[in-house]
Amino acid sequence: RTCDQLRCTACDFRVSLFNDYIWDQSCDYLFFRNNMPEFSKLRAKMIKKKGARAYACQCSWRSIDELTDLQTYQQLRWVCGKH
Repeated sequence: RTCDQLRCTACDFRVSLFNDYIWDQSCDYLFFRNNMPEFSKLRAKMIKKKGARAYACQCSWRSIDELTDLQTYQQLRWVCGKH
């Protein structure tokens, strides 16, 4: 089950998700702070990868390429906004 309305409780920003992309390893906090949620700017550090998904808010980001429980990432402060 995937929530498409994740929200970060740390930066109070909606988590964006991008299908078939992963984040480049050079991504850092300032990149997301300055470029979220502008896809045209974020794309500079995105890599096409079929079946993967790139997630990001203004303070955290993850690339997922297999079924993963995001709750296992203790440092993420993402909650589903549907509830």
